[in-house]
Formats: sequence, C-alpha cells, structure tokens
Amino acid sequence: MNLSSRKTMVAAALSAAMLTATACGSGDGGGGDAGGDGGKVKITFAYWGSDARQKLTEQAIQKFEEKNPAIDVEGDFSNWDSYYEKLATKVAANDAPDVLSIEIRGLSEYAGRGALMDLAGKLPTADLDQQVLSSGQIDGKQFAIPTGVNAFSMVANPAALEKAKKELPDDTGWTWDQWVSLAQEISATGATTGAEYNFNPAWLQIYAAQRGEKFYDGTKIGMSVDTLKSWWGIHQKLIETKGSPDAAKSAEIGATGPEQSLLGTNEGAMGMWWSNQLNALSKSSEQEMTLLRMPKVEGATTSGMFLQPAMFYAASAKTERSAEAGKFIDFLVNDPDAAGILLSDRGLPTNAKVLAAVKEKLPPADQKTLEFIDEVKSELSPIEAPPKGALEMEDILKRASEEVVFGRATPDAAAEKFLQEANAAIAG
Repeated sequence: MNLSSRKTMVAAALSAAMLTATACGSGDGGGGDAGGDGGKVKITFAYWGSDARQKLTEQAIQKFEEKNPAIDVEGDFSNWDSYYEKLATKVAANDAPDVLSIEIRGLSEYAGRGALMDLAGKLPTADLDQQVLSSGQIDGKQFAIPTGVNAFSMVANPAALEKAKKELPDDTGWTWDQWVSLAQEISATGATTGAEYNFNPAWLQIYAAQRGEKFYDGTKIGMSVDTLKSWWGIHQKLIETKGSPDAAKSAEIGATGPEQSLLGTNEGAMGMWWSNQLNALSKSSEQEMTLLRMPKVEGATTSGMFLQPAMFYAASAKTERSAEAGKFIDFLVNDPDAAGILLSDRGLPTNAKVLAAVKEKLPPADQKTLEFIDEVKSELSPIEAPPKGALEMEDILKRASEEVVFGRATPDAAAEKFLQEANAAIAG
C-alpha cells in the first residue's frame, strides 16, 4: 500500500470510527476494568519512532509503573510509516489506545472527528509554556499536550566544512543563494557532499513566510504558484551545481531517517532537520554537529522559522481509564524523572521547572539544542494546528516535488497540480 492509499485509509477509518462511536458509550469513570496482572489497571500507549526511542520510552514506562504500582502501561510501538494506518484502524475498530502520540498535522483530523478526549482538568498544566500549550487546542478545547518543542533548522558538520577548507556561515544574514553556492563549493572540493535537501513541508512553510505568504490560510493553501516554483528552483539548482546528490540519490536518502542521512553517515556537510534530531545525527556520525538558522530570501523581514511541539500526547475520547491516562501524561510532561530519561527525544521539555531540573543531565548535543532554541526563540513565530487533511500534505508535496526534480513535469504544471490536490485535502 502506497503512502497516498494509507493517508486515504486514515480518513476513511476515522469516519467509520465516528459511526461506531454513536453506538458505543464513552466511558469516563477513570477506573475501568482491571486488565493488568495482579488486579492492576491496564492502559495502552501508542507511539512511533526509532529503536532508540523505543528503549527510552520503555525505561520511562518502567519508572512510571514504579511510582504508580496500581497501573500497568502497555507500550504499542510502531515505525513511522505504519503508525497512522495502524492508529486509524484501531480507532475504527473501537480499540483505540488509551494514550497516543500525535503530531500537529493530525490534530485537527482526529480532534475534529471526535476521536480525542478534552484533557482540560485531567492533569496540571500551569507550569507548561502556555503559548506552546495552546497549540494543542482546537475550538477552545485542550485535545493534546505538547511533548516538547523544537524548530526546523539547518544542521552543519563543522569538521566536514573544515575538511573542505570552508568556514561556518554567519547564519544571522545568509541567503538561500549563498547556501546553494556554499554547498556547490564544498562538493567541488571532493571532500564531501555540500548539502542534502528534502521536501519537508516545514521548509516550504518557512520559505513561504519569508516571502510574506502562509502555507495554510484557513481551509485553503495560502501560497502562490511563484513561491512554489521559486522553492523548487532551489532544489533544482542544488542538483545542477552538484551541491547535493542527484534526484534519484536524494529520493533514496530522503526515504530514510537521520541515522542514514548524509550528515548521519559522514557523507555530507549540511542538511535540514528538526532541532531535536541533533542528538541522533551526532551519535550516528560520531561528530559534533551544530544548529544554524535557516537561510533567508533576499530582503526578507522575517526568518519564517517557528517553534513547534515535536509531537503531542493525547487520550482517546472513548477510554474508560481517563484518570490513569491523565496521570500517565502528567508524568511524561511534568515529572523530572521522566524528563531525565527522555531528555530531548521528543523535544525539549516545555515545563520550565522540569527543564531546569534536568538541564545539567542533558548530553552535549541536547545542551546545544537548548542553547540554540534560547538564542532564536524571540525570532520564532507561534504555531497553530493546521486544518483537517494536513496529514496528506507531506505525501502530496513529495509527489509534486519529485515530478519537478526528476523532470517529469514543468514547475507550472506541478504547482497547479499541487494546489489542486492540497486544497482538496484541506477543504473540510
């Protein structure tokens, strides 16, 4: 099943789930049935990620169970590619996990279809960053709690630049043209590949903002054809100048995670990743990486960068164990013991007290991430949940972008097709 089919399945399964929901009562007693060993109350927690995240999460679950011996948490782990397909199927089958992970692109979809519980009053939130907390609200209801924050940023390997006899750029004023030129110069030395590109919607959102446009404008796309063509032009120029690998190699790399990226395998000097992925890149490459601001469009008055929850914790609207679900989410976001285990894997904690308690325990890469976020925070725009259908956006954008870089469609034709498909996906 391809990505497009999977995303279509998500919407179909969620619609089916709502029909089921009208026939089945939504328990909110908090106790639920004793499903664990020895009469314990059992809750399930669905999440995605790497093997490293799974190990950390299992440690956090163990610590929670030590502190809450009457609750048994069963982790339901999936890789990224299968997570939403699996979640949608479970929701449709009236078997949703009690607690689940969700990204901001899926929040409106699941909340809007009645699949998520309003968490207001289910756990303390006063110590969380209130602006970040508000990003988990839909129509005034707190459907999700941020796990932590990050920013989509440029990551560079100083050792790779030094090997190519190039200096780290001044990221306070560099432009996209300068980035492409630097990547070309690095590749030309033969020391390493200058940069890797990707089709992450976050990059396009930043680029559009620098041009004074919104990615989403209500339930329609707010970007112009010219912005899409200009953005694709950066990808094309990188390929033409050999600042990045060719389209086929880039597509192959783009299908992997940070550990298999050019940066992660010591085959590249620069790439764009979420700031919380700095640790994974550093560990994989065994190199000291650094975070940089994204380049800007010439004359841009804003960086376009934004502070975003790495993901959210939410609870099923149909859980019969709402008290235990709330207690588990409370532990994950408000307990220093949980933060001491998870560190920045799901973004830096938004609870200032928790962050202060674990700050000295953060490994060097996470310390860098914290310093970077503190440095650029005043330049970052607030973020709010995109409309329903946003889960499909990455797939739609990737298809259109590959049509352009592989030369199968003109930028004009690809832009027209993208806007048509994207607007249809989020029309409501």
